[in-house]
Amino acid sequence: MDDLKKLQKTVADSRKTRKDQTFPILPAEEKNGLLKKYHPDYREDAYRPVRVGPNAGEKTVREIADLLEGQSTLWGRGASLQPDHTVDVLVIGGGGAGCTTALSALAEGASVLLATKLRVGDANTVMAEGGMQVAIQPEDSPVRHYLDTMRGGHLKNDPQLLKTLVEEGPAATQWLMELGVLFDRDAQGNLGVRKGGGASVPRLLSCKDYTGLELMRVLKDALLNEKVEILEYSPIVELLSDAKGSCTGAVMRNFDNDQLTTVAAKTVVLATGGSGRLHIQGFPTSNHFGATGDAFPLAYRMGAQLRFMDTFQYHPTGVSYPEAMAGLLVTEAMRSAGAQLLNAQGKRFVNEMDTRDVVAAAIIRECREGRGVTTQSGRSGIWLDTPIVDLLNGEGTLEKRFPNMMRQFSRYQIDIREEPALIYPTLHYQNGGVQIDVDCESTVQNLFVAGEASGGVHGRNRLMGNSLLDIIVFGKRAGRAAAQRAAKALQGKLTLDHLKRFQTEVEKAGVDTQAVSPVLIPDYVRRQEEVQSSS
Repeated sequence: MDDLKKLQKTVADSRKTRKDQTFPILPAEEKNGLLKKYHPDYREDAYRPVRVGPNAGEKTVREIADLLEGQSTLWGRGASLQPDHTVDVLVIGGGGAGCTTALSALAEGASVLLATKLRVGDANTVMAEGGMQVAIQPEDSPVRHYLDTMRGGHLKNDPQLLKTLVEEGPAATQWLMELGVLFDRDAQGNLGVRKGGGASVPRLLSCKDYTGLELMRVLKDALLNEKVEILEYSPIVELLSDAKGSCTGAVMRNFDNDQLTTVAAKTVVLATGGSGRLHIQGFPTSNHFGATGDAFPLAYRMGAQLRFMDTFQYHPTGVSYPEAMAGLLVTEAMRSAGAQLLNAQGKRFVNEMDTRDVVAAAIIRECREGRGVTTQSGRSGIWLDTPIVDLLNGEGTLEKRFPNMMRQFSRYQIDIREEPALIYPTLHYQNGGVQIDVDCESTVQNLFVAGEASGGVHGRNRLMGNSLLDIIVFGKRAGRAAAQRAAKALQGKLTLDHLKRFQTEVEKAGVDTQAVSPVLIPDYVRRQEEVQSSS
């Protein structure tokens, strides 16, 4: 603790001299070299090929490969497929994408059932602090937003999905405000904007540092005021298909009584979110407890194509100290307001507003090469100089703009107005997912996917603020398209035929696995053999 105080003094002593300094953006060649050497996406030993399914032969992290090749909990169980519920549209997931989808489908006149693993609102959406990118300023445009995002995604973004995202952003924002979202305003009463990493102009709309929580508050209230059936604590364990392979419903498991619930639906929308709780490559995560990548194996066994399943976002500024806060995000908006990244020597080493993958790789480099700060428990990190925000913007800025951060750190007697935060990259976002078209339909008929569970719009790296826009724009499109399809479709037969086809492929490929997927709940139990091996 005394050593940390000494290092903090080094940061404080140089603060005034650093106040007016700028750090250059790295040339493209240097960025690429930095990423390949230090970013977790480039660790060859962390990856292996998938042996079965539509993406067979492609590499992904071992944790995801195990999910994709895992067995269904229903395989060989002989579950009853008599429907307990019959609806037009079944929405799986109660976060921002799921709620938006359900509201959109209801607006089209469809009957909707929403099932969610935990409670409505228990999702990554509530943890989105920094804001939502939307091109609304006179000096901005959807074209500029498109180009920034394409550069941030390393030119791999799906052009049509990205075009849809940026063009429909302003209308999505208007819809949110009509529902009651209270975005921050400037002195003239106009929508206030901030600048995010990788953006050429300020375009982040925010609600202090509670943006995702505010969106989720409004979406949840809107949903609860509608006539929609909701099954909480009811995660999906398997999709259902007809003889043609089209999606016809799903089976849920009730956490309270461990009973199975079968839902017949003309269309199904997966909005199950990300996979951070798999702790890929051993990283801590900012994700909520239920984020275990459920959409991956469920859609994959149906035959759905996946996209960019090998790339993940490690948010640069996850808390490293105190231990109890490990993985919690310090919003990127803090760096946008001027907070600087410093190594143990008190020196800046990267432009704080570069893209997230570049900043994360630079932090990992500093720690690996011995210029990081090590805590008593052995965690590594570098300094995020938060007090400089008040120095640059005026006293009270941190308290006014970042009340959540102030509160989180104050629980551990840390005042970020007086001392810097110790941070390290944390597993934050699933860049890829199930391949979709502009109406969010997967390559399996009648199976739609919205939000973080889908893949394509963000390419190989997501820009800050585009995830909240993603869940609204594509949640609305998924709900509308699923409802319109249901209005013209007949209810298909409920079968598990796709499991038989998948199991045949598994056996043919000689895959022998004990893994069961989806995981549903992360396993944090420290077993006796693990205790003995560490003693």
